[in-house]
Amino acid sequence: MSYSCFRLRASLTVAAIVSSVVAPLGAQTVSQPAPGPTALSAHQRLAREVYQQLVEINTADSVGSTTKAAEAMAARFRAAGFPAQDIHLLVPPGKPTKGNLVVRYRGRGGARAAKPLLLLAHLDVVAANRADWAYDPFVMREQGGYFLGRGVADDKAMASMFVATLLDFKRERFTPDRDLILALTADEEGGDANGVEWLIANHKPFIDAAYALNEGGGGTLAGNKPLFHSVQAAEKVPVNYSLTVTNPGGHSSVPRPDNAIYALAGALTKIGRYTFPVALNEVTRPFFTQTALVEPRPEMAAAMRAIVANPADSSAAATLSRDVRYASMLRTTCVATRLNGGHAYNALPQTATANVNCRIVPTSDSGEVKAALARVVGDTTVRIAFTVPVEEKFGASPSAVEPELLSAVTALTKKMWGDIPVIPTMSTGATDGRFLRSAGIPTYGVSGIFSEPGETNAHGLDEKLRVKSYYDGLAFLDQLVRQVSTAPRT
Repeated sequence: MSYSCFRLRASLTVAAIVSSVVAPLGAQTVSQPAPGPTALSAHQRLAREVYQQLVEINTADSVGSTTKAAEAMAARFRAAGFPAQDIHLLVPPGKPTKGNLVVRYRGRGGARAAKPLLLLAHLDVVAANRADWAYDPFVMREQGGYFLGRGVADDKAMASMFVATLLDFKRERFTPDRDLILALTADEEGGDANGVEWLIANHKPFIDAAYALNEGGGGTLAGNKPLFHSVQAAEKVPVNYSLTVTNPGGHSSVPRPDNAIYALAGALTKIGRYTFPVALNEVTRPFFTQTALVEPRPEMAAAMRAIVANPADSSAAATLSRDVRYASMLRTTCVATRLNGGHAYNALPQTATANVNCRIVPTSDSGEVKAALARVVGDTTVRIAFTVPVEEKFGASPSAVEPELLSAVTALTKKMWGDIPVIPTMSTGATDGRFLRSAGIPTYGVSGIFSEPGETNAHGLDEKLRVKSYYDGLAFLDQLVRQVSTAPRT
């Protein structure tokens, strides 16, 4: 997941969940350790091999190549007998290291077949400086119950799970009722060749689907105790605004009343004090409803119920806003992230600029927020503009989770982790799912990968993922894809 996008995980205590946990698929219990390398099933061994291969291909934007990783996965599908016409290595013109892979696994088809299911994972990773790591970040290690290496959490775990699942389906001759499409893409983390955007613009028929499964969801643990399982069904949209003040300047020994830095500082102070109105949607309403059932702080749980009943309840909003994670779920947020001013120590500033990063709720848009900032600042000497041309798409209102998907996730969650809640969430950051949603393909973040808040350290040093969580996620996604790709038999 793009952990530049912050996936909300409520800080709950073990005491908040009192339900028992039943054995997950594959005969493990929640308290049992993950299988050692010699105890792996054939499916687990395949997934681990793919996982290690992907992690050990450097796909960082600046120095790596997603094309190399895509080619390696394409070779596996060719070796497994996938027809050449169903394997598409797609590289944007002039971007030889930004390749994407799209693979179609054919279902039964027929006039009554449902539209395909899209399985999405990104191949690129955040850069990792070898000098900062105690070991090579592009060599996957298994140590102390964790996999370690750049990308083990974000997002090569899901990529390897999807690859291994389709390869196993082929080996088993499993035939779903609908086609399955795998898209492994470039530049989710940044860069100038976002694979999902490019595929939508140039090859949409290859990835068009009823809906997509993506990163952005997952389970939360307290120690080894599963607390809840989230399904990301919406996300805020990131937009950057530049605030600029210009001035004739002059010698610092003769100050003038209209100082560019002071004017900019005043504008930023006003923005910092402004709170956008509460804006709930079809995802955040059930999020607060479900989270209230397991939130251990009584005042927070009561505020959640109150805000769902009446979004204009200022007291409930104020209570929830004391927790920055809940505050960001309630509304659009804007925060200053960069600042620059002046050109010499002994000169009055001629220019002062700042960047304000906004995370906009999907029911709003960039123009509406720009106008709000202008009203809040209330100073025509402060010019507000988009830092870069806005290419983000708005207008795709969140919708409730696809019923067949929610039903399958709920049933599998109960089977594997016990009677814990499945909670729809809105990511306060961003993934590639926002591009698919704006293109008419509903997208849901769901993985079956459980971790404690912050423990994976994605994007940081010593990125890691629990070994047990990896294999549980593999089993979960295998069963989930089977269920939602096959119509119930009568």
